[in-house]
Amino acid sequence: MTTAGFNAATMRRAWIAWAAVCIIWGTTYLAIKVGLDTIPPFLMGGLRYIASGIILGGWLRLHGHAVPGRADWGRLAILGFFMLMLGNGGVVWGEQYLSSGLTAVLIGTTPFWMVSVDAVFPGGERMHARQWIGLAVGFLGIVLLVWPDITAGGAAGHRGMLGVIAIQIACAGWALGSAYTRRHVMPHDLLGSAAAQMFFGGVIMTAAGTLTGEWSHLSFNPRTSLALAYLTIFGGVIAFSAFSYALGHLDIAIVSLYSYINPVIAVILGILILSEPFEWRMVGAAAIIVVGILVVRATEKKEVQLSAS
Repeated sequence: MTTAGFNAATMRRAWIAWAAVCIIWGTTYLAIKVGLDTIPPFLMGGLRYIASGIILGGWLRLHGHAVPGRADWGRLAILGFFMLMLGNGGVVWGEQYLSSGLTAVLIGTTPFWMVSVDAVFPGGERMHARQWIGLAVGFLGIVLLVWPDITAGGAAGHRGMLGVIAIQIACAGWALGSAYTRRHVMPHDLLGSAAAQMFFGGVIMTAAGTLTGEWSHLSFNPRTSLALAYLTIFGGVIAFSAFSYALGHLDIAIVSLYSYINPVIAVILGILILSEPFEWRMVGAAAIIVVGILVVRATEKKEVQLSAS
């Protein structure tokens, strides 16, 4: 195969991986909500990611692929903390208090975090006026989206605020891990790194669940067991590997666009399966957030064109 053919095949696989991320991660919000019926948040992440890491690592070894050695464990444990302990843990913890659809729409702010975090890393794109305007527009959309939840009286408002904060911590953690991945994980070891990240992240989340006393609240039934299995195989092994592959071959701005599609899938499934309420406020807020993201993206495209001319 020629170099051009090899590159075309690689890019085709990268786009397929990105599409898989868009679809699968859109369904995981439903699975998380179901699993929370009997599985505490940190143990849900810990159990699924330890299993996912072992399964993917075992598959790689079985097919003759190398897995990261001890010299790489430190940086991969750091990635596991940011992307899984903070990224996934924040989502699951926040979804205790928010609907699966609202959680997914809030995760739609991830592109803001990815652009902002990437700007502070060496070699990252600097933030300019139009990008700050885009971030401000997106923030207004977030306020519109969560206002009823955080202004509800008493315990309900307190829980809503905690859920929103947890989701934003998740976005920040995922953005930090993604930026670090692009700079410190080479394409040839992405799958092995994904397996190690999931394993280390699972260990950290299990430790967090142990420290917070979650084991005494852990139980299983057929629905939650099926949800955990789905999260382990599809949300973990398949989707996380696909995300790592796409991140290694596509621009970070393109990869982050999966967060446009995930909320649509999550909202539809939440309405159809969990009977979650549909509110036009969510549509309007999501549209404002998208406008803000488009302003940020338009700025990036203009800068690329100017630098190439």
